This record gives sequence, structure tokens and C-alpha cells, in this order.
Amino acid sequence: MSPSPVVVIATFEAAEGRLDDLRQALVEAIPAVHAEPGCQLYAIHDADDSRIYMIEKWDSQADLDRHAQGEAVQELRALVAGKTTNPAPLILLSPIPAGTAEQGQL
Repeated sequence: MSPSPVVVIATFEAAEGRLDDLRQALVEAIPAVHAEPGCQLYAIHDADDSRIYMIEKWDSQADLDRHAQGEAVQELRALVAGKTTNPAPLILLSPIPAGTAEQGQL
């Protein structure tokens, strides 16, 4: 049985007046993460307020764990330092396949 993919949603809350800086820091961090083994998706999305959502998909929990301890995350933390109100809370999700493979899960 192959490992199950893991989806993560991280919510970054921009510090007052720092939304553009936060957005740029996250954009800068993306290429290093995309190069990591097991990264299927690592995408940022704006909301209509001071939040930016990062949606991630990893081949397995082991890949996500390696990412969390890796150099790219350390760099991301340094880039967003002072630009957020607090550490980004994470929501870890496991897919429940339904409907078509293309539309029923990330």
C-alpha cells in the first residue's frame, strides 16, 4: 500500500501595513519548496483581508516532515519574520476520495 498524500493549509496573517511585504516573501520562498522531494503543490492565495493562504500537497507524511525540518522552511521563516502577527497555524488534511480523481480531491 502506498502512502497517502497529505494536504496542508497554512494561514498567514499580515502585520499591520505588511501585506505586500508578506506576499513578496512568500513568493520568494516558493521555488525552493517546489524543488523538494514529494512536493505536489505549494501555492499561495490572497483573501480579501490581511490573510494569505498557502495550500500544500505532499506525497506522504514523511515528505511533509522532511520539508518541515528542511532548509526551505527555515528560509521561509526568516523571510516572513516581522511580517506576520503570529506563526501561521496549520491544518493537516487527508483526502476522502469521491467523484472523479481530477475533481474529487486535491
